Amino acid sequence: MARFDAIFVGLTILDVAGRPVERVPDGGGVAFIEEIRLNPAGTAAGAVMNAAKLGISTATIACLGHDEKADFILAVYKRLGIDTSLVQFTDKAPTSATILPIRPNGERPALHARGASDHLFVSDADFDRATDARFLHLGGTGLLRAMDGGQSAKLLAHAKARGVVTTFDLIAPNPSTLTLLDALLPHVDYFMPSFEEASYLSGLDTPEAAAAFFLDRGAGAVVFKLGARGSYTRTRDHAFYTPAFKVAVSDTTGCGDSYCGAFIAGLSQGLSLEDACRLGSATAALVATGLGSDAGVSDLAQVQAFMASAETRD
Repeated sequence: MARFDAIFVGLTILDVAGRPVERVPDGGGVAFIEEIRLNPAGTAAGAVMNAAKLGISTATIACLGHDEKADFILAVYKRLGIDTSLVQFTDKAPTSATILPIRPNGERPALHARGASDHLFVSDADFDRATDARFLHLGGTGLLRAMDGGQSAKLLAHAKARGVVTTFDLIAPNPSTLTLLDALLPHVDYFMPSFEEASYLSGLDTPEAAAAFFLDRGAGAVVFKLGARGSYTRTRDHAFYTPAFKVAVSDTTGCGDSYCGAFIAGLSQGLSLEDACRLGSATAALVATGLGSDAGVSDLAQVQAFMASAETRD
């Protein structure tokens, strides 16, 4: 029997977010805003925190520096019951971090300092421990320099050989990302990028066409996050849209990551594919109502109550 419901591997950073930021003051001027918050974030961190809040047993594999940012992240993980026994530390770089001046409409320009996440490396000797779960989520290809050299594909292949369900998200795609994906996608059950990323990589401008593109490259299924439009899911023999929920948007940071975490939690708890996507949409909507990657979400009962009462977008 697997030790965890899900293990989340990849990009783990500290966000320093403030809202609402209309403009950066000139010179050494000061502008007053309503809220500033620190929180763990990234394609692995944002997903694992929300999955843990929704009640599944989780572990994470990340690389952090020896600094106050790492101390804060670990304290949050301890409070949420996330296992950190496989977290790595490096002297080569500080913990990755981002400053986010959130605009009044919820948009989130980012100032990112690459750091310890580039030094994350899951060795072959650790593969069994890293895949001791029913689900393995790899998040952050593109900002995981050491893993992007081929080790991510080996880890996913090992997971698949053990019968683990694999999910995968990326970040900051560039012209070389598609070459990385060719080695990864044959070992991925659910490929979960934003549609903006999928469109950039495929050169296609509809979810239907882009989904076919990635299925042809080996993905078992795709789940495209469409922001305010919800999501689009396609398997080998089934496709559907899931609408977004109507909320007053405060900050869209981490909405896509929270969708992934909730989707995995839903599948882990026995939900159908459609209902897991709906749980992802509801969780992402709640995250958008607060500041940070896990804001607005307390537990599964709260998200279910929201789903029962909230309206969806057309």
